[in-house]
Amino acid sequence: MDELIIVDKNDNEIGYGEKDECHVHPARLHRAFSIFIFNSKGEMLIHKRSGSKKTWPGYWTNACCSHPRKGEGLEEATTRRLQEELGFTCPLTCLFSFYYKADYDSTYGEHEIDHVFAGKYDGDVRPDRNEVEEFAFVLTDALLEDVQRSPQKYTPWFKKALPKVLEHIAGK
Repeated sequence: MDELIIVDKNDNEIGYGEKDECHVHPARLHRAFSIFIFNSKGEMLIHKRSGSKKTWPGYWTNACCSHPRKGEGLEEATTRRLQEELGFTCPLTCLFSFYYKADYDSTYGEHEIDHVFAGKYDGDVRPDRNEVEEFAFVLTDALLEDVQRSPQKYTPWFKKALPKVLEHIAGK
């Protein structure tokens, strides 16, 4: 059982809650992270969430997104989940964090302070098929166009974080 970190609006730990419990309405505010991976060509790694996911199955999103567990720091959690979901690790930099809330359906939703990380990776991707249905490295201009043309294909946290991630990357 994954126990997630319940936080206040300032991201201070105030307790713990079981993963499913945190995502059932009214969703409890908890700590999360999103990882954006770029290759040396400047392409971004995105993936299509497994059809077996309870929330946003079959939606496209950033390379990896998850939650630190009770007693686990963000650095440890991001390394763990990148390995578990995509079969690799790489150095990551925390870019920013943001608050968001999104309802998936009448039962499930998100209510998170999402810490956004970015890294560079050019090796093999070996996804866990329970998490990832498909993956692709895509040019960011084409991705932005597709997100604008077909926003319904993408997760809400990805659409919210993407412009700011690209601003950070371009500013480097």
